[in-house]
Amino acid sequence: MAIKQLTIFVENKQGTVASITDTLADNKVNLRALSIAETETFGILRLIVNDEETAKKALSDKGYLIQTTEVVGVKIGDEPGKLSAALSVLDSAGINLEYLYAFMARTEKHAYVVLRVADNNLAEAALEKAGFHMITDADIKKL
Repeated sequence: MAIKQLTIFVENKQGTVASITDTLADNKVNLRALSIAETETFGILRLIVNDEETAKKALSDKGYLIQTTEVVGVKIGDEPGKLSAALSVLDSAGINLEYLYAFMARTEKHAYVVLRVADNNLAEAALEKAGFHMITDADIKKL
């Protein structure tokens, strides 16, 4: 049930991220979540989009290096302590969290969070057992 994340390696220079978002917009790809981490010379842009195949092709055609990674999307109550509860579930199950970021879309009572872990199936099973709901590719297309 994992969702697909696009990881794009970009130069750390003015206009690069705008060029990527322009390319996605030109191809009718909608951003659902994003994260960027940078060093002095390059950045790593992580995206969840409504149409990863179109995004991947459009960006590849522009010369960007892209990797697809499966990540866990989890729906978390939008109140204090709910993220901590989800992370505690992973910790109790012996699952290391590599990184996380939130979706740009938000429902009235929930936030969507992207989690990168070594074993998506194990993380999803632990979170579902604790009462959390997973986000699917179909859910992303509806946002």
